[in-house]
Amino acid sequence: MIVTLIIVCEIGFWVLLAAGLAARYLLRMPRTGMALLLCEPLLEVVLLVVTALDLKNGADPSWKHGLAALYIGYTVGHGHRTVKWLDGHAAHRIGGAPRPAGPPRYGMARARHEGRVWLGTLVAAAVATGLLQIAMWYVDDPSRTTSLESWQYTAWRAAGIHGLIALTYAIWPKRAPSGERPEERPEGARGPDPTCGSAAWARPATTDPQPYDDTAPRPTERSV
Repeated sequence: MIVTLIIVCEIGFWVLLAAGLAARYLLRMPRTGMALLLCEPLLEVVLLVVTALDLKNGADPSWKHGLAALYIGYTVGHGHRTVKWLDGHAAHRIGGAPRPAGPPRYGMARARHEGRVWLGTLVAAAVATGLLQIAMWYVDDPSRTTSLESWQYTAWRAAGIHGLIALTYAIWPKRAPSGERPEERPEGARGPDPTCGSAAWARPATTDPQPYDDTAPRPTERSV
């Protein structure tokens, strides 16, 4: 039942996300779209309540409860970033907004970006660990909570591996190809993207004065 509910919550997450973005940009109903997007955390609340009731009814703690805790933690740590990324692209493709800037690709700007993503994983591990610890206290039987404890180690093992990967971007920063300058735009800023291949964005603005044309008609002159 828990695994089925996790799948239902995952499907519900994407359904609510698609419905919220469609309401905002296709139907021009921003309040309705925002209300649909705000309903997404309710899915995790439902999963949390059902998991707690399952343990209360005498179910043995197992990998299913550990997976539910990790799923809730991941949604808390990375759900907002996922929604923000998809909202920016929906605004660009459907609402006519400028193309959202992608993440930095080179140098310390990329290292800082990877560090921020890793912080989301850190939050996910902390939330999952907290929920698993509460479940272990609730069961109050060390002989039955071994699987939950192993899922705590799994959460921090994943956070540690992700942290090491993010650290490599700071120790060995990726260099931009010769002749290309790394972008230092803040993450999430919207504006022209020089990598989109559009000549309109790539054309530099000119500040040279335009030549004066004596043959051009003057709107203030009248024929005699």
